[in-house]
Amino acid sequence: MATHRLLRAALLAALVPVAVIAVQAQGPGAHPDRPVPALAAEPPMLGLHWERGQAGKARPGGGGSANMIWHNGSIMPSMTVRPIFWGPSWSNPVFADDKIAGLNTWHIGVGNSSFANTSNEYTGTNGRVTSAISYTGGPLFDASAVPGTVSKLTTPTANEVCKVVGTSAPADGSGYYPVYVDVTRGNAGFCAYHSYTTCNNVPVQFAFFFNLDGDAGCDPKDTSGLHSKGLAALVNVSAHELSEARTDPRNGGWYDNSGAENADKCAWSFGTPLISLPAGSQWKMQGNWSNSAYSTGTGYPNTSGQKGCLDGGNYK
Repeated sequence: MATHRLLRAALLAALVPVAVIAVQAQGPGAHPDRPVPALAAEPPMLGLHWERGQAGKARPGGGGSANMIWHNGSIMPSMTVRPIFWGPSWSNPVFADDKIAGLNTWHIGVGNSSFANTSNEYTGTNGRVTSAISYTGGPLFDASAVPGTVSKLTTPTANEVCKVVGTSAPADGSGYYPVYVDVTRGNAGFCAYHSYTTCNNVPVQFAFFFNLDGDAGCDPKDTSGLHSKGLAALVNVSAHELSEARTDPRNGGWYDNSGAENADKCAWSFGTPLISLPAGSQWKMQGNWSNSAYSTGTGYPNTSGQKGCLDGGNYK
């Protein structure tokens, strides 16, 4: 959201140095609204998806134009997805419920979908964002306990990604690893984030997601009855972070002059009750900001009333 850069800076300033094992983490860019943190080894939290209703934090936009600006860096022309399920509870079928199967279904289906197409207008130094999102190899599991630092630091999650992925990350840098943990948010004010690191000299993108079962602050209020509330919440925030990783993977992509990325600007704003993916599954997902839609008046409004959101559905 508009203030997630400030929160990130405050979090990092308060932390003591931590050891980084087998991870070559990359620091953020030097753009003025994204200050370099005190810990050079600590990758930044990008695209913090704030919980619903946080005053001032869910407000998109900023001074000047509502549209996003390119910050002279790269985007993700394609994406190779492999989810990681971290924590001992994932082996419990009662806890897992429909979440593992549902997230697999969603990640398999999102490629070449109308929802994915909403981010394809953006370009970078390495080409244009496309809907070439592939799901390869099936999910990865780690039954080790999730450390308590995960809500404050990105390094534990970056370490986990490199530990589990090993040398299997795509050499072209298209690897994206959404990490789903079995712990709840506690007092963390956000639902998810995305970030980046380097594993065995290969750049990778990753995202982090809490267990959102029964979490009213991260509930998209899907009333379809097609999925458990926990799965519906995870899919909505997964859509958010995946979209931002594609358009702003390493701090040099697209965001507005307040730091809001494409999904930030449409957070908790829904245009279509259910969006269908090519394989037939249906999900409630927030839209993504489109500069083109805002400029032509063809999008639906975000929570600030700016008509620049697209979700790939028939929202009119």
